[in-house]
Amino acid sequence: MDTLLVTLRGLLGIICLTGILWLFSRNRRAVDWKLVASGLLFQLILAAVILKVPNADKPIEWISSFFVALLGFTDAGTRFVFGFLGAGPDLWERVNEALSGEGNQFTGFGLIFAFKVLPTVIFFSALTSFLYYLGWLQVLVKGFAWLLQKSMRLSGTESLAAAANVFVGQTEAPLMVKPYIANMNNSELMCLMTGGMATIAGGVFGAYVWILGGSDPEAQAIFAKHLLTASFLSAPAAIVAAKILIPQTDEVDYTLKVNKEKLGENAFDAVCQGTTQGMQLALNIGAMLITFLAFIALFNYLIGAFGSVTGLHGVVAEATGGAYLELNLEFLFGIIFAPIAWIIGIGSGDLLSIGQLLGIKLVANEFVAYEQLGNMMQQGGVLSERSVIIATYALCGFANFSSMGIQIGGISVLAPSQRGNLSRLALLSVVGGTAACLYTGAISGIFI
Repeated sequence: MDTLLVTLRGLLGIICLTGILWLFSRNRRAVDWKLVASGLLFQLILAAVILKVPNADKPIEWISSFFVALLGFTDAGTRFVFGFLGAGPDLWERVNEALSGEGNQFTGFGLIFAFKVLPTVIFFSALTSFLYYLGWLQVLVKGFAWLLQKSMRLSGTESLAAAANVFVGQTEAPLMVKPYIANMNNSELMCLMTGGMATIAGGVFGAYVWILGGSDPEAQAIFAKHLLTASFLSAPAAIVAAKILIPQTDEVDYTLKVNKEKLGENAFDAVCQGTTQGMQLALNIGAMLITFLAFIALFNYLIGAFGSVTGLHGVVAEATGGAYLELNLEFLFGIIFAPIAWIIGIGSGDLLSIGQLLGIKLVANEFVAYEQLGNMMQQGGVLSERSVIIATYALCGFANFSSMGIQIGGISVLAPSQRGNLSRLALLSVVGGTAACLYTGAISGIFI
């Protein structure tokens, strides 16, 4: 695509998303457009520096390479516990070698979630807890929070919460500002919740790298860089979305003070707690995948039955040139979200496919969406490289309906008095988190 056209398309996407957020705003007259402009400008500059300036992306590449190396370290534990079952995609080659006769070949399995991807969640969760105990994560969080505060004039708690969500999950990040949550106003709560919706946790980072990059270290490094960049870019985008939805009208405290409460009695205890939390998260992910994929199959069965009775299968197949052979949930999501895919810069040939992923991410979760994106990539030629990269950015966040319950339950434990406000703001935070991820997708499309 022409550079000027790409830039204009990205800017149009930013304007459209801002307009949509304004329509959902609880106080349209109070929107601080100076803050919105500074936040979007900060995101644009950050994206330009990371994605375009020579050698400026080296720190991100080093961190990405480190994460890829960690995947290899995870293999040591996985192979010891599960043996050859922890071999990932190579397992199917080994199984096929052991089989004889025609018709006994396993095909199309790709990744083994239970024995390869999910163990990375456990290790990354333990590592995150270890780094938190040492205080290293807090240093990174405070540094990025300072940048956010200086560029956007935010309260100290908002800056810290937004920065923390880049490195840890939507239920762990609030720990950084635990003493202040009970006194947060609705605008600050929205900022906290939207930040959690717009980013991913360090614990699942490795899993997504595996899904998208497979067993190729070079591909893993590329997607690790994009996922890490997406998390950094989505932090200011989440603030912008939150401040449009519920503008700040009260006086704020600009003090940056990280909660010094530690996870665990010592480093070993921190690792053990992180491991336990990672195991619970891995089991939860596995259970959600089973449930959501089963529901998708159920709805596809019902929609397919309707398509058979009405003869719509042939209409869909003809209209999509065979891309979709029948009327199903994926096709409906593709139709509904195709306009959104267009405004973030997706090419016309990939609109239905990326629209499908955006819908799946919102209704199910980003894990299912990335799994489907990984399958599309394995098929080869289904999506353009540009569409894959933009989708990687746009899907990189927890903004979905199930996260509403996770945030209400997780944050209300830290501040029980805020449970009512959290419940009232939950659905709006999904809107904000989704818009923030789409901002990131649109802006990344300008520079790739």
